[in-house]
Amino acid sequence: MAIREILTDRDPALHKKCHPVTAFDARLGDLLDDLKDTLANANGAGLAAPQVGILRRAVVVVDENEHMLELVNPELIASEGEQDGLEGCLSLPGMWGYVLRPERATVKAQDRYGKWFEVSGEGVVARCFCHEIEHLDGHVFTEHVDRVYTTEDLDELMGEEKQPRRRRRRR
Repeated sequence: MAIREILTDRDPALHKKCHPVTAFDARLGDLLDDLKDTLANANGAGLAAPQVGILRRAVVVVDENEHMLELVNPELIASEGEQDGLEGCLSLPGMWGYVLRPERATVKAQDRYGKWFEVSGEGVVARCFCHEIEHLDGHVFTEHVDRVYTTEDLDELMGEEKQPRRRRRRR
């Protein structure tokens, strides 16, 4: 279909609560197709409709098998465990932070035709479910972090982590 522009954090649309999808029609299908094309082009793990300026409750997430899941009106219905990991966002390029998320998450959502289903994911997929659903309520991951890291900060951190390992091997 089409690759849409991904809005950055400065755009007010990213900070607004989205409306539920009520019309399961060709326009919704086009939006979901555009979200998938845009996500693939950006090489991301998930994308929410408000990130392309559409205030509707629709997201796409890449699952563990590299398939794109379409989630319309998604709700997080169960979660277990926890993971504290590095997270970024296509709407906040070059910014990263450590965010505590569930290790496993289950979402109830509708497909593009309005049929309800449930899907579960672990690790990165669970993280993406939570991250993208938060976008639908006008939130971004930086609200959860103590510190925002730039790409340069991460490169420096990775360099520091590798340095002691090299010294140990030389002994």
